[in-house]
Amino acid sequence: MKLIKSLLVGVMALAALPAIAEQKFVTVLTGGTSGVYYPMGVAMSQLFGNALPTAKVSVQSTKASAENVNLLQSSRGEVAFALGDTVSYAWNGNAEVGFKKPLDKLRAMAAIYPNFVQIVASKESGIRSLADLKGKRVSVGAPKSGTELNARAVFAAAGIRYDDLGKVEYLPFGESVELIKNRQLDATLQSAGLGVASIRDLSTSVDIVLVPIPDDIVSAIGDSAYQAGVVPAGTYNGQDADVPTAAIRNILVTHEGVEEAAVYEMTKSIFTNLDALVAAHSAAKGIKADSAARGLPIPLHPGAERYYREAGLLQ
Repeated sequence: MKLIKSLLVGVMALAALPAIAEQKFVTVLTGGTSGVYYPMGVAMSQLFGNALPTAKVSVQSTKASAENVNLLQSSRGEVAFALGDTVSYAWNGNAEVGFKKPLDKLRAMAAIYPNFVQIVASKESGIRSLADLKGKRVSVGAPKSGTELNARAVFAAAGIRYDDLGKVEYLPFGESVELIKNRQLDATLQSAGLGVASIRDLSTSVDIVLVPIPDDIVSAIGDSAYQAGVVPAGTYNGQDADVPTAAIRNILVTHEGVEEAAVYEMTKSIFTNLDALVAAHSAAKGIKADSAARGLPIPLHPGAERYYREAGLLQ
């Protein structure tokens, strides 16, 4: 009888232990290499590799938000960066912006740092305001990407149609910057963390102007995902004043097929190693544990939820 009791106690003790992650592959879906998603994804992949030593962890450069959530829905990736408004469109299904059916497999790991809509023009273009973009050559990001969806929202709120622009280019950040340097483009809209490499590169090559997006335009967008934000003075070379703009939270997204234990370990690795992420890119300063599980447009993955509850961040 004592032996049976001992065995039962042992079995119960084992059952109480957390599950061991057996996830074999973790692909982190990011964005273009000149944006913030990519270096942040590389830094996170190193944390994930340490947290999941038996998993093969890799980083994939993509066209960012919209492509990333579609890849997750088809289980061609395990973790992805995406803009909050794109995630909401995907979860609910919005054919107008490219989601014909709801992407119901998506699950949230964390709300992370905000993206800032940064409209940058060469100084010689004469662009100083949103209205000045009319008749100019502007890059708005890849078609139906998170950045391009931000461009649509901001321009619509400002009463600007793509037809009002002199030419619309659908290009990634790096290519847009090169065209401005070569005087083949007047401005680019880039939705990214502050200090994004592409704009820093541009600001060291030509004189630039950050075009303000006033608070009333942000309010006119009519979407709670958009908040008033500021690009602080000195963020880029030659920028000597704060510039008002729109900010949108980024979401770290996974899908329902990823193991609970693996998501738990990955989520934990982020919030116990924030210094390593800040070292990879200053945008990570915007990642806050106390707000990571709040106001999400999709359900939390059970693994992430377990971490937040254990950390006292979720009741």
